[in-house]
Amino acid sequence: MARLRRKSFFGDTRGATAVEFALLAPIFFTLLGAILETSVNYLAAQVLESGVQDTSRLIRTGEAQRRNWTVADYKKDVCGRLFGLFGDCSDMYVSVRQIDTFQSADYEVPLDRDCKSNCKWSKSDEWQPGVASGVVMIQVYYRYPSILQTPLADNRLGDGRLLMGAATVFRNEPF
Repeated sequence: MARLRRKSFFGDTRGATAVEFALLAPIFFTLLGAILETSVNYLAAQVLESGVQDTSRLIRTGEAQRRNWTVADYKKDVCGRLFGLFGDCSDMYVSVRQIDTFQSADYEVPLDRDCKSNCKWSKSDEWQPGVASGVVMIQVYYRYPSILQTPLADNRLGDGRLLMGAATVFRNEPF
């Protein structure tokens, strides 16, 4: 009798699909989530780059200098071009400075990359939009929130956020 029950138990295939789904669903949904987050992060990085390029045009043409912009005005204009992908723009670091030549352009991430929690900017914002025909370097960094905490991203901070950056170097027009 016990032999018959065991044989019928192993031969019963009802519910096999549910068991297979239960085994594979976490892997599938994790992979799907990683693909979606990577796509959103890539889109956000491209939007940040575009916003920085567009707003930097106002410095290049001398418009920002004529309007007596500050770093807060620059941030506000960049944030207005980010289409809501970035939450609080106060979490943005901006460095606008005149440099001597294109060859002297050098960047330094204003953040301790080894911080473990609540990573803060190690430098304060800079604002030197330059003069006519001067070479200007602009760097913008943002600590972007991340949903999945995958350890594969090399731009991930200790507190789980992603460090996104955009930079441009140009010569101001002779305004």
